[in-house]
Amino acid sequence: MKPFKKAEVFTISFSHLAHDIYSSFLAPMLPLLIEKVGITLSQAAFLDIARRIPALFNPLFGLMAERTDAKYFVILAPAITAIAMSLVGLAPSYTVLLILLFVAGLSAALYHIPSPVMMKEAAGDKVGMGMSFFMVGGESARTLGPLIITAGISLWGLEGTYRLVPFGLLASLLLYFRLRNLTMHASFAKKREKGDTKKFLIRYLPFFSAMGGFLLFQSAMKSALVLYLPVYLTQHGFGLWHAGISLSVLQLFGVLGTMFAGSYSDKIGRTNMLVTSTILSAIFMVLFIFYHENFLFPILAVLGFFLLASGPVLMASVQDLNSSMPTFANSLYMSVNFGVSSIVVYLLGFSGDTIGLDTTYKIAAACAFICIPFVFMLARESKKHGEISS
Repeated sequence: MKPFKKAEVFTISFSHLAHDIYSSFLAPMLPLLIEKVGITLSQAAFLDIARRIPALFNPLFGLMAERTDAKYFVILAPAITAIAMSLVGLAPSYTVLLILLFVAGLSAALYHIPSPVMMKEAAGDKVGMGMSFFMVGGESARTLGPLIITAGISLWGLEGTYRLVPFGLLASLLLYFRLRNLTMHASFAKKREKGDTKKFLIRYLPFFSAMGGFLLFQSAMKSALVLYLPVYLTQHGFGLWHAGISLSVLQLFGVLGTMFAGSYSDKIGRTNMLVTSTILSAIFMVLFIFYHENFLFPILAVLGFFLLASGPVLMASVQDLNSSMPTFANSLYMSVNFGVSSIVVYLLGFSGDTIGLDTTYKIAAACAFICIPFVFMLARESKKHGEISS
């Protein structure tokens, strides 16, 4: 029996919170950035894509993490991301915005590769619960982030948000003192055998292909809500504060969903949890489109709970793989996740420019139902190796 190390679990979860608070600044700022720089929704989509481009190099970063003391990626990332994202409001041009978001994306990529593996080690035999704690940190950040940046804009204006940088620096300093003596075992200390990477890719290509299909169609709904929700609501007459609070409600109940889903998937199986969350999130996406004017917060609450519940389940499924290269496996997952979602983000922006966000949201809702067959494909591929239960 491997113990559940509470102190390490909470520290890693806090690191996710500290980092992702700053990563969540973009969506609430987007309506103001579109107005300030004078860009279209398609160009706005490239801002998010610039932040995701470093994820294409995740397998390379994953191999690098296996050869270095990867805990320093986790320690430094909150400070780097804080600097880049807090300076976004000062950016004088679209080009500078792209550069800042690329730097933030590079920091995020380096953070998210080793941190789930660190959580797996800290969680012992309760991997699903550990991933829930990890995702709770991230989703809590995406609850607080919109409120913090909206408050910052209200207090100092869009160009005054640089004042939020010191909090990220303090977070990295605290993580240094908490993690500097942490010794990485198993996945980081193990020397990689010659030919492992090629064998891994051949063995698990069907698994990651099925996961990619699921993420492709889920990302349509998820990106529409997480990135474009403030723009969608302001176009429907809601104020910036109302839009920011709405995004926080979505993310707040996403915290509860991630907390519940990972642990519960340990009991009922990853597939059952994914099917349930996929069907219910698709249904409530439809309800949001037609009834958001009268029941905005209740619908967003339930939608957030089920929409974001898939995150820890997918991460736990990857960590369940019977592989000697868990860091590389996680880097592949992050590459597929961020790569697919980048394509979808642009398509959503282009669609929003050409046919409007209202129609785009309806298409995203339809895509959500297409996720369901891919869940069963994922389960079938997993059973071949006996990694996860259905």
